[in-house]
Amino acid sequence: MKLKLIDNNGKAAKSGLEVSDLTFGREFNESLVHQVVVAYMANARTATRAQLGRGNVSHTTHKPWNQKGTGRARSGMSSSPIWRGGGRAFPNSPDENFSHKVNRKVYRAGMRSILSELVRQDRLNVIEEFSIDTPKTKSLVEKIKGLGYAEGLLVLVDGFNENLYLSSRNLPNVLVVEAQYADPVSLVRFPNVIATTAAVKRLEEMLA
Repeated sequence: MKLKLIDNNGKAAKSGLEVSDLTFGREFNESLVHQVVVAYMANARTATRAQLGRGNVSHTTHKPWNQKGTGRARSGMSSSPIWRGGGRAFPNSPDENFSHKVNRKVYRAGMRSILSELVRQDRLNVIEEFSIDTPKTKSLVEKIKGLGYAEGLLVLVDGFNENLYLSSRNLPNVLVVEAQYADPVSLVRFPNVIATTAAVKRLEEMLA
């Protein structure tokens, strides 16, 4: 199959880029993509929350009132979770583990499914080279507008480009990522994806 190849003006070239159906021509598997996206987001979480249980809060063991005779419900300690200032019933701790295990084969299949769906929705375009001469945000914005993109854009490049990295840091809707670090969340989140020909070849090698 062929991917849409555009020039520096955003116009489609006469000849597209020949790629393998294994990576860019698979059927969309929603459950598989959901599993990969959830696992990626869960593995990025860090257990930094620490809450106090009823054994950790400062409290007294003295009963607030007598067991009987008051007409109120019986109560033991002020550390009870139902009391204000009491401990949590199921407190969060820093040793929590949020990670989800995903096999390498499943992850690659999910990435191939996402890329194939981007091609079907015409959200993935390929360009020969994507670079700017100076590390200026204004230059990158003008280049993106020249290509015809007004919304969010994910740029996949083959290698680290300092000018692109420095220019895109202040743009909330633009992300420049090396192909080897492409993740399922970014591919799903951005409405448009543009990749260099070298980045496409790198993706094919990784997901083959």
